[in-house]
Parts: sequence; C-alpha cells; structure tokens
Amino acid sequence: MLVAGAGALCLTLSGCAGAGSLGASDQTITIAMVSNSQMQDAQKLASQFEEENPDIDLKFVTLSENQARAKITASTATGGGEFDVVMISNYETPQWAKYGWLKNLSEYAEATEGYDEADFIPTLRESLSYEGNMYSVPFYGESSFLMYRKDLFEQAGITLSEKPTWTEVAAAAKQLDSEDMAGICLRGKPGWGELLAPLDTVINTFGGRWFDEDWNAQLTSPEVERAVQFYVDLVREYGQPGAATSGFGECATQLAQGQVAMWYDSTSAVSTLEDPASSAVVGKIGYAPAPIEVKDNSGWLYSWSLGIPESSENPDAAWKFISWMTDKEYIRTVGEDLGWERVPPGSRLSTYEIPEYKEASAAYGPLTLEAIENATPEAPTVQPVPYTGVQFLAIPEFQDLGTRVSQQISAAIAGQQTVPEALAQAQQYAEVVGATYREER
Repeated sequence: MLVAGAGALCLTLSGCAGAGSLGASDQTITIAMVSNSQMQDAQKLASQFEEENPDIDLKFVTLSENQARAKITASTATGGGEFDVVMISNYETPQWAKYGWLKNLSEYAEATEGYDEADFIPTLRESLSYEGNMYSVPFYGESSFLMYRKDLFEQAGITLSEKPTWTEVAAAAKQLDSEDMAGICLRGKPGWGELLAPLDTVINTFGGRWFDEDWNAQLTSPEVERAVQFYVDLVREYGQPGAATSGFGECATQLAQGQVAMWYDSTSAVSTLEDPASSAVVGKIGYAPAPIEVKDNSGWLYSWSLGIPESSENPDAAWKFISWMTDKEYIRTVGEDLGWERVPPGSRLSTYEIPEYKEASAAYGPLTLEAIENATPEAPTVQPVPYTGVQFLAIPEFQDLGTRVSQQISAAIAGQQTVPEALAQAQQYAEVVGATYREER
C-alpha cells in the first residue's frame, strides 16, 4: 500500500515492514530510493529477497528526484543513520567517498561469490569509484538520446542524419507541431538534475561552458546565451504545454500517450516507452544519438546507484540487499517476471549478451551501450574547463548553484523573464562559486 507523509511516499509491502513478514525480524533495512519505474519494479520483486533472507525486513522510502536528492544528502552528510541504503549517482559518490560518508563496496563485492564487479560498464564503474574502489554500485546506467515517432517522421517525409543536429531537430519539431501534437518535449522543471541535465548537454555541444580554466564564470558568454536561447525558444514554440513544470516523468508520459512527436532525454526512458502495459507507442519509436551542434558526442553519463552510508547500523544486511538488486540474476529475474523491456539498462556488459534482451532491445540497446561507453565526462566541452561532468559539474556547490540557475532558466521558459535576464542572474551565482575556487589556487 502507499502511505503518504511529509512530501514523501513510504511504499511498503506490509505496513512499513517487508513483504511476507509474520512478525518481528532480526533486522530492518531502510532504503531511500527515487520513484522511477525501475525502482518500482524492484519493490514489486522485493518479496523474493525477503523469502531468501527471512531475518531481514525491507522498508522502502520512495521520493521524487528533487526530494530524494535533498533528503538523502542531508541524512548522509549529518550521519543521522536514517537510511541503510541510499540511491545516489555518479555525482555524489566520489565526493561522498572522499568525505568518508560511504562504505567501500569493492571490499564487499570481492567477498561475494559470483558478483563480478568487473562486469559493470567501465565508464560507469570509474565514475562510481574513488581511489580505485567503488563506493556505490549501479542499479542502472544511462546516457541521453533522441526519441522520435518513426511513423510521423515517415508521413511527413522527415529524415534525420545518422548523428542529428539540433538544427535538424528544431526544423522537425516545427514541421510536426500542431494543435493535437507538440513537436518536442524537453524538461523545463527547475532542478540541477531536472532541467539542467538536458540543457547542459546543449550548452556543451553549442560550444559553451560554465567556467573557463581560471574559474571565471561564463554563463553570459555568446555560446551559452545562444544555447539557452535556442532551448527556451524550441520548447516555448514547439514544446509541450506547461513546459516550465515538466520533468522526466511528465515527458515520458506524454510521449508514451502519443501527445508529442519527439523527446530528448535519458536512455532509461525505454522502460516506459516500450512497455505494452503503459505505452501506446510501442514499436513506433525511433532512437538517435544525442543531437550535436559544434561539439561531437554530446550524450551524458549518469547512474542511479546504491550505496551504504557509514552511519548505517546494518551494513552487512544492507549489502545483501544491494548485491541482490544489482546482481546479474536480478536482471534476468526482471526480464522473466516483468518483461525484457523493463530490465534495468546500462549497468552490466553481460546484460547486452542475454539473447532475450538483445531481441527485445534491438532498436535501442546497442545505441544505449555505445552512448554510455563513449560519454566524455573528463572532456565535456569544446574549450578547456577545470571541472568534469557532462550534465553536471562534479563540484559540491553544484547542487545549490545548478538548482538556482535552473530556476532562472525555468522562469524564462515560463515567459516571466528573458534569457539574457536569466543568465545575468545566473552569472552572479556562478561568479561567487568561481571566486572560491580562484582563492584556493
């Protein structure tokens, strides 16, 4: 059942204890997760874990993406011990490992027979590591690509290049936009992990950057202004209604329900779009690499992964759950029990060798793997920069800086201010952060 409270959802399978629990167990593991479809599938299958581990009860706390980031960060940073397992990403993991907030999971993985840490896609494994050890392990990995209605493109006589440009995408959106169908869906919802995820890749490929090599803010540069103006104009003119409040979930729903012709976003979206139970466009979607402009190869690199806070009182039981949820066998269980289109993508190389998955993911699987393997977080921009990360900057200040900048740009999408006005304010925020780094040099 779903129990609402304090802006979060505690999704539990038997009250706030685990599935199949007939009484008090030895340990209760509290797991903080983002409420995406793959995580909901894990909760559906959690009874299998508890049957195999009757001394462990599972308590899930599921939150929206922005809520999860704030609550998990606050709990882990203060050592509150509220959660035994936290869903984090390749943004938090190396930083938190450096601060001593997370358990070293390579030590657990090496002691777990058959877990095969080396099977994780190398770019993801490296992005979740600190000083050679993994401090979280990927539940799924993602890059970004363009999703489009093949049937509508064919009817309109539109053909995309093998590596489409944003200029091509804008022209297609204009041609396909109508009263009944938006030409494209793009995130406009504030949040460093919402609007800024796709927008940062646009800034990068248009030749923009947040800071130059000396940490001077560059958000009012011609390259950044051109990229942001392009994005805002595209979604305002040919995008979905209510774009300023649309995030990943809203765009997924609109494309799945046949309300938009294109969507640029995470490769993980296929779990919704290709699921017959939730999508009206199964088999109608084409997939293309992340659109480019000046810089080639603009797809992001991201992973929702699972870590154990140092403050957890039950780290061994927490690892049992994590290793179950990120093991090769779990991937096969999802495919066999729920459908191969719902397999968590982009974490293990072996996933792409499973015959059933290769068949089910023929349209998007190879492109997803290629995008993840070719992502360039160490060199995300055309000009040199002092930071790493494609759709985020791997610095602690980016959670606050990115969120505040996104609020300004979302306001421009809503028509409340111009892009130059939004970027002028964003520049001031960035200058404060840049000054801190210059002082440290």
